[in-house]
Amino acid sequence: MQLFLMRHGDAGFNALSDRDRTLSDVGRHHTVLMSNWLARSVTDFDLVLVSPYLRAQQTWQELSQHFPEPRKWLVADDLVPAGDPANVAALVAAYAELYKADKILVIAHMPLLGYLVSELVAGVEPPLFATSGITLIDKHAEQASIVWQHAPHSIS
Repeated sequence: MQLFLMRHGDAGFNALSDRDRTLSDVGRHHTVLMSNWLARSVTDFDLVLVSPYLRAQQTWQELSQHFPEPRKWLVADDLVPAGDPANVAALVAAYAELYKADKILVIAHMPLLGYLVSELVAGVEPPLFATSGITLIDKHAEQASIVWQHAPHSIS
């Protein structure tokens, strides 16, 4: 399984709640940059799991314009900044099995994404994710490894 973990794009703070923050112009631009870059090596996703927060939804809207419709995409309520990484790892594995997915994209938040990497890849400290940043984890049975991690500043 190839697991693409992506942090939402940069978001403004002019919102009534953290949940309602919207992508900034920079966030949209960086998401488009990462989408174009990713589309050069990934043709499609079998499954996409997205946080219920608005900025993550908007990140998926931007990204989805660069890829064919996935077999399945869902909003997962556990994909919030304070989400439990063990629960999220189990959720991703369950959905991957249910939908027979080999290429999975998860769009979520820090610090969850950093802790999720540590949950999935033995011995790895939680990495930081830049906004619009993506990490690819290759997972086979119980073995998982980080293939790469990129952000808008590292691809240009």
